[in-house]
Amino acid sequence: MQLHTATSTKAVIGLARCAMQNAKSIDAVIRSARLLIVDDEFYIRKVVRTLLLSMGATDVHDAPDGASGLSAVGALDPDVVLLDWQMAGMNGTEFVRQVHSPDKFRHPNVPIIMLTGHAEHSRVIEAMRLGVHEFLVKPVSGQALYERLASVLLNPRLPVRRGDYYGPAPVVAPQA
Repeated sequence: MQLHTATSTKAVIGLARCAMQNAKSIDAVIRSARLLIVDDEFYIRKVVRTLLLSMGATDVHDAPDGASGLSAVGALDPDVVLLDWQMAGMNGTEFVRQVHSPDKFRHPNVPIIMLTGHAEHSRVIEAMRLGVHEFLVKPVSGQALYERLASVLLNPRLPVRRGDYYGPAPVVAPQA
């Protein structure tokens, strides 16, 4: 019985070490990522920037509207865009459509995390149909933002073109 306990303890210690190494690699990836926040609310940009910096991010940029965001994506080639859904002028949906135009836009494969105060199921579905990688509801928690960043940075999804859709390949749920 003690052998089984010792083996179980070693397994738990091994899993804990693996989790710590994985967390370190996630932290390193976030630290080295170039991130762009596109939101028309100054204080939201400030809060998201603060969350990102507290996670160790060092290369954080922002844009106050969709048009500036498109220019920033072209100039910066960010690793991830954190995008507000509802903005004056060019909203988030139009921004995503323009980015996901490989014939017209230089960086059509940049992962996009949609930030919004609107949590309706229809918005989530629309965001998925547009090719948004992740979806976060404001107010954003640091943990949720960290998890979404880890998802898009550590598990890149290849782009696909199907009809007029261009964006990340859909996530397929495992068969039970």
